[in-house]
Amino acid sequence: MPNMTVIPMNKTVRAVEEATILQAMLAAGIDAPSKCGGEAKCGGCHVFVVEGRKSLSKVQRLENERLDTLVGVGSKSRLACQVIVGTENFTIELPSVA
Repeated sequence: MPNMTVIPMNKTVRAVEEATILQAMLAAGIDAPSKCGGEAKCGGCHVFVVEGRKSLSKVQRLENERLDTLVGVGSKSRLACQVIVGTENFTIELPSVA
């Protein structure tokens, strides 16, 4: 199982391969403000993948369409509910909430 490091809390937890990042966050007790139940409808689980992107699933059309509607996204932006965990360690950063 790969390790998932979450910034800014600098918490490293084990993530199950083939699960989503959102599932890994919830299993580790990390709050993820997702209101749609992981269906890529709300964008609340937006994260930045800082390291380890190559082992994660590629962006699909539904995720890309939702990201296009959000403010504050960048080239490392992903929806945690849509990213399938691979075999390598990765680091995500939670967007700051002002």
